[in-house]
Amino acid sequence: MTSLVVLVVSLVLTGCDWHFDDRTVLEKIRDRGVLRVGTLNNELSYYIGPDGPTGLDYELASRFADKLGVKLEMVPTYTLSGLFPALERGDVDLIAAGLTITDQRLAQFRPGPAYYFVSQQVVYKKGHWRPRDVGDFNRENAVMAVVEGSSHDLTLQSLKNDHPDLSWKVVQDADDDELLKQVADGDIDFTIADSVDIALMQRTQPDIAVAMALSEDEPVAWFMKKQGDSSAYALMVNFFGELNQTGDLAILEEKYFGHVNQFDYVDTRAFLRAIESKLPQWEHLFKKHANDFDWRLLAALSYQESHWNPRAISPTGVRGMMMLTLPTAKSVGVRNRLDPEQSIKGGSLYLQRMLDRIPDSVNPHERIWFAFASYNIGFGHMMDARRLTEAQGANPNSWSDVKQRLPLLAKRQYYTQTRYGYARGYEALSYVENIRRYYQSILGYEKAHIESLDSQQVESLGGLQTIIAPEPSSEQVAEPAPDTTPEGSEQNPISQSEKQPQ
Repeated sequence: MTSLVVLVVSLVLTGCDWHFDDRTVLEKIRDRGVLRVGTLNNELSYYIGPDGPTGLDYELASRFADKLGVKLEMVPTYTLSGLFPALERGDVDLIAAGLTITDQRLAQFRPGPAYYFVSQQVVYKKGHWRPRDVGDFNRENAVMAVVEGSSHDLTLQSLKNDHPDLSWKVVQDADDDELLKQVADGDIDFTIADSVDIALMQRTQPDIAVAMALSEDEPVAWFMKKQGDSSAYALMVNFFGELNQTGDLAILEEKYFGHVNQFDYVDTRAFLRAIESKLPQWEHLFKKHANDFDWRLLAALSYQESHWNPRAISPTGVRGMMMLTLPTAKSVGVRNRLDPEQSIKGGSLYLQRMLDRIPDSVNPHERIWFAFASYNIGFGHMMDARRLTEAQGANPNSWSDVKQRLPLLAKRQYYTQTRYGYARGYEALSYVENIRRYYQSILGYEKAHIESLDSQQVESLGGLQTIIAPEPSSEQVAEPAPDTTPEGSEQNPISQSEKQPQ
């Protein structure tokens, strides 16, 4: 009783500065002027790319912050262990990190609507013996490792009920991507990861392979605290509903992992070797003539065309780094298609010409894929595919819809209805998706070879990490003398299946 009197007197003497905050969660965010989003620093959710912050969850969070009328603050962590505690402490307003809805998370937090689905898969290294069932996880003293507290850790705990001898290693100071790299390097035998993460990682770590699936498709969602009112949560549910209705969510998913459905081990290994052995010789030319394109996209296009072989020739007469036809080369001012710089400059100009013709109704993020398709089979055939898409009730401005109709251009029942007739649309589809995979492999390769952030670039904040983007390099690369070989002395022809547009 005496303590209570003292407290009351103290409040009176200090002017009763304390007051009850009755604002809603949404009002607090708007009054603060900042939406704080906890995430994981990885290729899918959020990272600093060549053009600044990027990632699926970053783009979604940016749109959600715009909807709230506030600025966005991404608060990334390198490991899962610090993520949910930050949400509980109120350091972040929500978690957007590509995490699945588990029973444990559902009991403690409030998940938003599912925005994509993944399955849990067991990963091993090619050349290592493949586990066929759960009983093989510890065979021959094999080491299975997963991130502590992850959905994969929870799956193993559940499996242990029927397999009491099952054991595994849990790690706190690594994420799923790091464990996948450890499998590729042979440091551990097996790990468990989500299907989308594995498909993305195979672009830079082709030695990892899927042994088996441990789950059906599981929903991935954002998370908010259970405590407090539903003002911000209701707006988040509405936000995802609108994205679904407008088709914007499908466009973002296509952008980030629509190209990872197929994996070619041999091709990926060859491409990574080419990045190390061939790309450095031509990188300065791709940068010089990229114009408004990301030079890596131009490099990926060139690899698809010629495997970065400046003297490449196809039986159909296209040749050079960008495999230009003679009419196309003349139209962009290329006098010698076997001159690497002329070819790259001409290919860039021709690609820009194709891009300029893409209708404005196409989503800005996807215009480049339509341009690549035009580069391969011609603008008219690409437009035929769009018209077929619309005739079948799908969206002609969506690459995910149009790419499904491209192969129809080679089927008589469809191409007889088009303006420009037969085209090898199935090759155009493969062509564009290959370029997208090569582009992601270049980005992943660069990301994996960036030097560790120094102490001035990373500031530790209670288990979270605030990442400062490094300053762009001002390093200049000297240009080699151009190849002046006349077109009449070409050598080393290669076979090309892609037909250059006329």
